[in-house]
Amino acid sequence: MIDLSKKIEKIANKEDFVDFVYLLVTNLNSHPQEWANQTLAEYLESIASWTEDMEGYYQNNNIPIPENINWKVFANILIAAKMYE
Repeated sequence: MIDLSKKIEKIANKEDFVDFVYLLVTNLNSHPQEWANQTLAEYLESIASWTEDMEGYYQNNNIPIPENINWKVFANILIAAKMYE
């Protein structure tokens, strides 16, 4: 089984991020029982909820809280995927 958390540590560029997203799709298809949020609506709601509380995740895991995040990039990715094929 692939440790997705370890894969995050290795993301260094756009290609790594794209590979990670495809890995998530593969993981969902292969191990749906591991996913609490299997529908798109559940997944998007979970993204919003986790983002609201993300500082706690970083603090609880002794990881520096990211600074200077370009939130517009994430918003562009999410909205573009609505229609991109």
